[in-house]
Amino acid sequence: MFLFDLSDRTEKYRADLLEFMDSHIYPAEVVYEQQMRESGDPHFQPPIIEQLKVEARNRGLWNLFHPHPDSGPGLSNLEYAPLAEIMGRSHIASEVCNCNAPDTGNVEVLERFGSDEHKEKYLEPLLDGTMASAFAMTEPQVASSDATNIQLRMERDGDEYILNGRKWFATNALHPNCKVLIVMGKTDPAAAKHRQQSMMVVPIDAPGVTVVRGLTVFGYQDREGHAEITFTDVRVPSKDVLEGEGEGFAISQARLGPGRIHHCMRTIGMAERALELMCKRSQARVTFGQPLSERANIQDWIAEARIDIEMIRLLTFKAAHLMDTVGNKEARTEIAAIKVAAPQIALKIVDRAIQVHGGAGVTDDFPLAKAYARLRTLRLADGPDEVHKRAIATTELRKYRDRGDAAHVSPHGRKVTVA
Repeated sequence: MFLFDLSDRTEKYRADLLEFMDSHIYPAEVVYEQQMRESGDPHFQPPIIEQLKVEARNRGLWNLFHPHPDSGPGLSNLEYAPLAEIMGRSHIASEVCNCNAPDTGNVEVLERFGSDEHKEKYLEPLLDGTMASAFAMTEPQVASSDATNIQLRMERDGDEYILNGRKWFATNALHPNCKVLIVMGKTDPAAAKHRQQSMMVVPIDAPGVTVVRGLTVFGYQDREGHAEITFTDVRVPSKDVLEGEGEGFAISQARLGPGRIHHCMRTIGMAERALELMCKRSQARVTFGQPLSERANIQDWIAEARIDIEMIRLLTFKAAHLMDTVGNKEARTEIAAIKVAAPQIALKIVDRAIQVHGGAGVTDDFPLAKAYARLRTLRLADGPDEVHKRAIATTELRKYRDRGDAAHVSPHGRKVTVA
């Protein structure tokens, strides 16, 4: 059994963040939607976001995800988990506090694998909140859940590489502040399977880079955009290869671990908000002479939601604790497990909250419809459920295969040991 006490500093940040959400974030959601409508541009940067970023920074609620104290509070994964959950209750809070994906993952990549030039040119503005970035890995022509399938070519030409290929679902690439892409491609098709890929830093305005379109998600054109991008004879200096040729797959795995658990932390927050909305709506709406909250099936939904949220929160905390104490690699089963469980459970809770709201639940008058679209996407982002389940099953089966003494039961009920 795992019990986790929040550190004193986490308690302080948590209290400050909750107050900030109540006093600034929730009231600003209506302003945000109004500014977006008035702009007529689905990728507009509403002034309210920049105003709130100043307020968040003044309050010290900035770069909370960052593990190094020189650029943030230096919180551990376990300390950050309840804070990411709170920010996950609103679709604007993470960006306001400079804790939004994919920038958080790209910050970690640049910090661990970038050159001094990369850090000065891109990392510092990302930490300062004046720049946005995108991660270009997924491709439309192949099953990108297997990262070794990546086909974008990166061919060496003297001191440069020439990039040709197509990416899509490059989240953030349509953000007005996006200046840089981290691109994964294939440098050596003849190398070992996991050494064929490399990652490079590519300015989004480099010649030959074309943002073709923003992909919709359940009809929504998300503000940050999920871009389809073509690369046509894009020249990238060899100095912009991260860590070295052939290191792309390893970097992708290092990046996705923290990114996956951050998604799950935020997902719990959205599930909490959906439960809150479900409770309020069920008490306010009367059918056939009784509030909805008096109906047995609604009470079941509310009870099950509380039970499910507590379960995924504990699994998230356990995964975060293991990442802090034994490392991301040793925590990979727990990370995979929560990546499957959190979006599925949150989707069920949001779906039931929509049902309790009736027709209003599928409109943008409430945050539920948009939350459903985002959460459903998470069952594919950073690896689909099936890939994570496969990894978990492989780990479980290995325990018994490696023992070499698996026990089997014969048709007659007798246990037979197979050496």
